[in-house]
Amino acid sequence: MWNLGRSLTGDNEEQGDGWLDEDSGGLCSLSPTQRMYGFAACLVAGLACMLLSMIVFVKPIKFAVLFTFGNLLAIGSTAFLLGPMQQLGMMFDPVRAFATAIYLGCVVMALICALWIHSKLLTIIAIIIEIAALFWYSLSYIPFARRMVSELMIRLCDTEL
Repeated sequence: MWNLGRSLTGDNEEQGDGWLDEDSGGLCSLSPTQRMYGFAACLVAGLACMLLSMIVFVKPIKFAVLFTFGNLLAIGSTAFLLGPMQQLGMMFDPVRAFATAIYLGCVVMALICALWIHSKLLTIIAIIIEIAALFWYSLSYIPFARRMVSELMIRLCDTEL
């Protein structure tokens, strides 16, 4: 946290000691402060799209497009902090590769149902599955969270995820 504070205030005299200062393979020439601004802007834009999608909730196709775009912006915002290659590496890590594949498949299905098929019912179903997949994907970043949810589902529903 100290390194983050020093990076944001510009007091970072020692280069290479912060978690934002790691070399991203020469692909990113952004300073740590620019990375934080990019992260914040992308995250706020994603959350704004998701909130705006609630306004058009009665129109499932517009809702699906805004909500999905907001999800992708919010998840993509961490690429500013980690770098795109490390972000992809973490997403397709063996621990969360299955959850990532299901989430990305649901994103594609929601967009296909909304933009190509134009089916309101299929779009709503795809968005519900996308939200569940996003929840399961997000749990993969919290140690033992998926195991705890699975055990809770076993006790409550007598089933396992």
